[in-house]
Formats: sequence, C-alpha cells, structure tokens
Amino acid sequence: MATTAKKRQEMPINRDVLVWARERVGLSQDDAAEGVGVKPEQLRQWESGPKVPTVKQARKLAQVYDRPFLEFFSSERPKIKPLELVPDFRMHREADIPTEHYELLLIQSEAEEIRLNALDLFEMLGEQPPILPDAIYGAVTDDVESVAAQARAILGLSIEEQLSLTSVQKDSFVNILRSKFEAAGILVAKNSALARFGGRGMCLFATPLPLIIFSTEAPSAQAFTLAHELAHVVLKLSAISGPPGFATPSAKRIEDWCNAFAAAFLIPASALSKIFSKPPSPLAAIGDAELSSLAKAFAVSRHAMLVRLVNLGYVRPSFYWSIKREEFLTEETQYKSWGRSKYYGSRYRTSRGDLYTGLVLEAWSNGIITNHSAAEFMGIKNLAHLEAIRERFRE
Repeated sequence: MATTAKKRQEMPINRDVLVWARERVGLSQDDAAEGVGVKPEQLRQWESGPKVPTVKQARKLAQVYDRPFLEFFSSERPKIKPLELVPDFRMHREADIPTEHYELLLIQSEAEEIRLNALDLFEMLGEQPPILPDAIYGAVTDDVESVAAQARAILGLSIEEQLSLTSVQKDSFVNILRSKFEAAGILVAKNSALARFGGRGMCLFATPLPLIIFSTEAPSAQAFTLAHELAHVVLKLSAISGPPGFATPSAKRIEDWCNAFAAAFLIPASALSKIFSKPPSPLAAIGDAELSSLAKAFAVSRHAMLVRLVNLGYVRPSFYWSIKREEFLTEETQYKSWGRSKYYGSRYRTSRGDLYTGLVLEAWSNGIITNHSAAEFMGIKNLAHLEAIRERFRE
C-alpha cells in the first residue's frame, strides 16, 4: 500500500504578533527579510498567509526583532509601550542607513537592560545604588565654567591628579574618567556599533543610575565624548551625540553648551593659564609641537585643545576653522583601533563597565545568583570567560 509523506505541521504563530514585532523596531518588510536571510515575498507570506516560518526561521525573527521566541504564539499583541529612540543630536547625516533606526533602538534597548539589571542586582545584594547629588545638575542658561568646575569637584577629579599622570596613565585617561563616573553612580557602557551611524555617544538619563554609552574613537577623543555625555546627564537630557555640523537652533544650542562643558571639564581655564600664559591678543597660529604638548598635558586630543584655546582667546578662530578643522575631522574619521584585549573576557567587561561587572561578580561570589545567571547578566556563553573576568577584576 502506497504511503504519502506527512505534511509538516505548521506552528501556531500569530501573524499579527509578527507584524507588531517588526513594526515595533521600525523595520520594513524588505529589511526584516534581509535580516532573516529570506526573500521579502516569503516574509510577506508569513505575515499575511498562507505560509508560516519554520522553527529555525522564527527563532531568527525573534533575534532580529529582539523579542522572546514564545511571544510569537501569543493570542494577542503584547501590551508593551513602543520603543522610542532618545533625542537625536547627531548633526552630520548625509545619507540614511536603511536599518539605522532599528540598530540604534537595539543599542538603546541593550543599554536600558544593563541599567535595569544593575538596579535588580543592587536590590538582590541589599544595597542602595549611588545617587548623584542635586548640585551636579544645571541648565543651558547656567555659566558652563562654573557648572563644569562643580562637576569635577563632585566626581573627585582634581586637576593636580590629572596633570601628574604618567604618559601611560594619560593614554588610559578615559578609564580614569570612567571609574570616577561610575563611583558617583553613572553607568558607563561601550558599544562600538554606535560609530557606524555617526554616533560618538549616547546618554540615557534616569535616576538613579543614568547611563552613558561611548564608542570607538582615539582614547583622547573618547575622554571628550564621556565629558560631553556627562553634560547631558547634568542637563537631565537623554541624547545621541555625534560630530559637529548642521542642526536645528535648539539642538545646536544644547550641543554647543555640552561641548563647552566638556572642554571646561577637561581643561579648566585656571589650570591652562598656569601652563600656557594667555597672550595680550589671540595668536594667529600655534605650532603643532606646542599644541600636542598642551593636549598631552591634559590627556585630551589636539582637536579639543585647539578649540579650547580659541574659545578662551588664546588663538584666532580663523586658524581653527580655515586651517586645522578639516585636518582634525579627517584624522578622527580615519582612526582605527589596533589594540587587542588583554584577555577575551575583557570585552564583555569593557562593554558593560566595572560598576555593572562588579555587581554581577559580587552577587555570583556570594551565591545570590548562579553561574548561569551571572553569565547571562554579562552576555557570556563560555563560563571560562566569566572566570577570567573574576580572576582579573581586582587588578
């Protein structure tokens, strides 16, 4: 007797939930299909019939949409507030990347998960998260020099400490800043993907535990980005920040203030005047060697130093705008990091920061969370990497 092949049993996926999950992250059908590795027509058939994805394809969809796989079997759309991208202060976009909005939402979503996890870990440990004092906050109408000086004092960053750093320490000044921020209660994460979309930093303001994300730049430029995002914390304003360029008047006013804050925070005027006497009138130019020496003294980029010198009346603006600006922007665009992590697990630690990593390790070491949970908190699959982080964390 002839037998017929069994028809593959279709999964009871709710097509309406598939549509909701895709639209929630702002992906078109074409972009979603590309992410899953199928033709757009196939994805359209999944959403409107008659076909449904295989288990493997559905799991890939869940990954692309950043949703739990089992959610696709819900009887109705989940009642979840739609993701909203934080205000975008990038000002140089020449051409949109098709999946940019979705990718930025993922970066933001991952950062928000880090913050919520940190709050949960503090609660598990029976500890209260550090809270920034009200004195650190300000407004764009405030004197930026005074606000920056107050922030330095609150974070415990003395100018004597900064100027006395060794050459090796100056190269890792961004790590010193990061530790100061985290000690005060600001989570600092790193996500290199932000750079693909012209983003230098992102600030997710909430209290307690506001969160700053920085990306891949030269270390001295990263220091300025951290200080710039600190300014957004000071203003209580979430934002995506990028290189200078064209912007709306309101956005430009905020970004100009944040840039001025970053410069004043990293290069206090009083400290600069002790190293480099202010001339009677602005100089027509400053030599590269002298500019590099000043930048190295404060562990900042030559770009940041020259802008500070211009704004304080040491050097004429025309020298920056007509001669040096394009050179600096080209250098920053072409920068590539060739450094390697000391050990593989360090990239997980770097991406989440020591405040967060320390909470995970403390909860794990005290038996409050399991090996598996600790690995999940860190985004690690290989427990050997988790052990390596714990062994090296105190170094």
